[in-house]
Amino acid sequence: MVLDLVLIGLGIAVFPLPVAAFVLVLSADRGILKGLAFIVAWLACFVAVLAVVLLATGGEPPAPKSPPSTAASALKLAIGVGLIVYGWRRRKAGRRETGQRAGEPPQSQEMKGTRETPGTQEAQEAQEASGGMAARLDHISMWTAAGLGPLLQPWGLVAAGAATVVSADLSHAGSFLALFAYCLIATSSLLTMELYTTFAPDSARVRLGRLRTWLQSHQDQALVTVVLVVGLFLVGKSIYQLTS
Repeated sequence: MVLDLVLIGLGIAVFPLPVAAFVLVLSADRGILKGLAFIVAWLACFVAVLAVVLLATGGEPPAPKSPPSTAASALKLAIGVGLIVYGWRRRKAGRRETGQRAGEPPQSQEMKGTRETPGTQEAQEAQEASGGMAARLDHISMWTAAGLGPLLQPWGLVAAGAATVVSADLSHAGSFLALFAYCLIATSSLLTMELYTTFAPDSARVRLGRLRTWLQSHQDQALVTVVLVVGLFLVGKSIYQLTS
């Protein structure tokens, strides 16, 4: 269970969408307070999901090969397959778009005024969209920032974590430590950016701006990598649990 939660927590921590949104929240007016509201709601959602699972199991792991144990493994297998399919299709779509841009005749590119290398136009479009989002997020309320926390969580990975927590045994202190570490790891990227902005605002503004620029042009690649790695792990681990 520990290895599963660590990997899933890392996948949640580096998932591009919430990271990119949190950078924009921090850059908004009163960004530190809004970022704190985002994190509190994010953590509260995690705790609520874990609490529901633990209440359902009574804090005791199901017996091996029992229906609950088999159902949890089957759920993780389905989530893993779904992540792989999603990542693969997202990867193919990205390659197709890049190939189409690369195959455009020079005359067409001149008419559009796009002499950039393939991928530059995509980065510019992402930057324009991000700029519009930044303008909207600059005026959001504290409650709206808090609502974005649960809304932007990668729920496929959160569901995989919940299915893994089914095997938690609360009669051992190690399970409490594993659950605490899972929540901390999954929130580590947000906490790091929040603390960095609080204690070194000028440096954070520059570095988070670079991170935002990088995400604008590499978000799809990062997302595909995360979902494929976690998906393959879940599929392999679930098949082993179901067949051993």
